[in-house]
Amino acid sequence: MPINIGNTAFMLLCSSLVMLMTPGLAFFYGGLVGRKNVLAIMMQSFTSLGWTTVLWFAFGYSMCFGPSWHGIIGDPRYYAFMHGVTLDSMYMGNDAGIPLIVHVAYQMMFAIITPALITGAFANRVTFKSYFLFLTGWLIFVYFPFVHMVWSPSGLLAKWGVLDYAGGIVVHNTAGFAALASVLYVGRRQKVDLKPHNVPLIALGSGLLWFGWYGFNAGSEFRVDAVTASAFLNTDVAASFGAITWLLTEWLCHEKPKFVGLLTGGVAGLATITPAAGYVSVGSAALIGILAGLICYYAVALKNRLGWDDALDVWGVHGVGGLAGTILLGVFASKQWNANGADGLLFGNATFFFRQCVAVILSGVWAFLFTYCMLWFINMITPVKVSPAMEESMDEELHGEYAYLE
Repeated sequence: MPINIGNTAFMLLCSSLVMLMTPGLAFFYGGLVGRKNVLAIMMQSFTSLGWTTVLWFAFGYSMCFGPSWHGIIGDPRYYAFMHGVTLDSMYMGNDAGIPLIVHVAYQMMFAIITPALITGAFANRVTFKSYFLFLTGWLIFVYFPFVHMVWSPSGLLAKWGVLDYAGGIVVHNTAGFAALASVLYVGRRQKVDLKPHNVPLIALGSGLLWFGWYGFNAGSEFRVDAVTASAFLNTDVAASFGAITWLLTEWLCHEKPKFVGLLTGGVAGLATITPAAGYVSVGSAALIGILAGLICYYAVALKNRLGWDDALDVWGVHGVGGLAGTILLGVFASKQWNANGADGLLFGNATFFFRQCVAVILSGVWAFLFTYCMLWFINMITPVKVSPAMEESMDEELHGEYAYLE
């Protein structure tokens, strides 16, 4: 198969955009925490940028896309340390004509940001050593298997007919319910400060996330065609409707329009459209954005009422957004907008809707249970939770650095 120069250039650009999302997430989370804990939360995102790449190179890509073991996981030896990958190796998942190394790079960026999303849930509470172990174990036992099951042609859920365009199941649902397990295991902070220390930093981070999300969703077509364009537009439409819906809902409930709410609603819309971006119409994307703003807003309100200390609302935005988006894909999917997709419940296909519901529940339950048990096991090796004194200034206590000089 000859290299398609246009598709290859486009996918390299999309890989760069998705990479940019991880620093964007670091800024987003950094602005939300206190002044003395900025570097600790940002370092967790950048650590994933480095360490996940090492694991991906060693065996991660092979576990995701290597020869299948019962449709659950790929052979970790097949592409280990990029064995057998050359300039002439082509990605054979479709006929887009992109080199295999481009697919390796693009999927690696997804692997980097997914565990980084979880860190916002246990902000200000987890030691760096335990996070490093958590990052390693979670990738191997949660992320890599679900990538294989959903996105590998030989994967169990893929063969069953489950669809996930860009990561509603694989990325947001697994990360969100892992975040909830982390919150329940680690417990509440000694001092819960709900006020972000730097709103402009949050705006910068959300802008980078929004911008990078075009590579996240449009790039998941792996070529440039009409579906790519619709996924691009659907991404922006859902994010915009989600942002305005959250803004208006919070305005009605609290009598003032909040900038952080507007930004959070945009991220909720982005997370919710992710599984459906390339399978639904633009009108459906707008409705999904509205539902995302409402559902995720009230999920965060429920979290607050129950007293769960999900510091940066990872479960309410990403977990619930990924779950809702996957189910809504089962409702609104249309082959008129992607011949390689499916028709959803609105078009008479109740079976597809059922499969989407089963897949998203399975991924959420496994991510929750494994994460909770893994944290318990890590705590047997090294303490997971920092001391109350460290909570006040993790930058200084854990890393000996400062974000701001007094």
